[in-house]
Amino acid sequence: MLSIILLSVSGLANLFLGFNRSNRLILPFALLVLTGVLAVTLSGIDTTGALAVWNSSPYFKGMLTFDRYAQVFTAVMVMTTLLLLPFSHKYVREQNPNLAEYYSILLFSLVGAIMMVSYNNLIVLFLGIETLSIAMYVLAGSEKNNLRSNEAALKYFLMGCFATGVLLFGMALLYGATGTFDLIQMGLVLQALPAADPTLQPMMAVGILLVLIGIGFKISAAPFHFWTPDVYEGTPTVFSGYMSTVVKTAGIAGFFKLLTFAFGGETNSVWLPTLTAMLVLTLIIGNVGAVAQTNAKRMLAYSSISHAGYLLLALVALRSGFLSMNAIFFYSLAYSVATVIAFGVLKLVHDQRERDDYEGLNGLARTNPLLAFAMTVSMLSLAGIPLTGGFFGKFYLFAAAAQEGYIGLVVFAVVMSAVGIFYYLRPIMAMYMKPGAEGADAPVAVSGFQSAVLMLLVGLTLLLGVWPGIVEGALKLQ
Repeated sequence: MLSIILLSVSGLANLFLGFNRSNRLILPFALLVLTGVLAVTLSGIDTTGALAVWNSSPYFKGMLTFDRYAQVFTAVMVMTTLLLLPFSHKYVREQNPNLAEYYSILLFSLVGAIMMVSYNNLIVLFLGIETLSIAMYVLAGSEKNNLRSNEAALKYFLMGCFATGVLLFGMALLYGATGTFDLIQMGLVLQALPAADPTLQPMMAVGILLVLIGIGFKISAAPFHFWTPDVYEGTPTVFSGYMSTVVKTAGIAGFFKLLTFAFGGETNSVWLPTLTAMLVLTLIIGNVGAVAQTNAKRMLAYSSISHAGYLLLALVALRSGFLSMNAIFFYSLAYSVATVIAFGVLKLVHDQRERDDYEGLNGLARTNPLLAFAMTVSMLSLAGIPLTGGFFGKFYLFAAAAQEGYIGLVVFAVVMSAVGIFYYLRPIMAMYMKPGAEGADAPVAVSGFQSAVLMLLVGLTLLLGVWPGIVEGALKLQ
């Protein structure tokens, strides 16, 4: 709860800093706030006992519960935002008059993300989704003079409003069938519903499926992914990176909690076939779609879709309990770190070369070896190559699914991972094997702080790839 309070108060304070028109204060203030929130979150994690993960600190009559599950995912999202912000330094350098608003909206959106991983009531889940979504609608269109940014904001807003309506209608039907928004109570009622009142079963089934559709849109799961490539391409690169990491982590973690508590047991037969079909379709569209892209941001958009498919594996296999939960946590961490590197490098390249396609990366290994190396590690991690965090992320997901007997899905996911290697190698080939375009011989400007952040991210990716137990050992999420 303290994290939400700090972010809300700091977001308001940051707006007042904007009145000074001194952008040099705004970025350090945002970084300081996020560092403080991360420290508070990590210090509050309960590490006493392997099964203490569901022990909670309830607020608002139990509508919000800050247990270890909520805290570790909050830590991942806050850390991701903290490591992504240094790549927005161009806004500081150019004295962007809206910088304070951008960072404040980002802080407010984190409040929504935290609500999505700590809710214990569907009303709070809805409030969290909307707090996060509305902030992202604004940030998607933050480059007001860029037609692509305006288009991205409009598409995201219109489709997001439609998905919100579907989600809200599903929640209303579930309330009609159960008489409660509380997750635990809803789960108990849904288990007893077939015997207690069979006439309400159709309402329950439709409600569950509509909720799946609404949340599927938020995490870019197919066939509700169609907004993702255009929105990622038009949105400023820093905020695209935020969408691809924080928004997805919050959505998947919230989804897992919903399926575990409210839709568990016998109701699996309602949503499991639909979720399995979404998983298969998401992996196909994400990976095959990425192969056809020539724009690096659009490739990462389709990559984000495919990673939503891999994470759905853990949701399908949620009966494996802590193994599935650990897989989601580790994968979210490894994926977020690698994605921040990718979008950070693209942001730096775009600031100087004003290109987002693969040709904009040509010759980067010669002009900026550090950027090329960081991007290489990122692509290898996203592809799931050994000695990177992405390898063990996928390994844990596949192990959780295999334990529940989904061998066919695991084999299919492995094949799709092999397809992914093709398009992840394309940026590496552009950086190391192709000459730079005419006029692109000058090194990309990178500050010392940005270089340090990149080295930290690369080091963390490699550390997770050679010593994955360090995360489980530190958080005791087992």
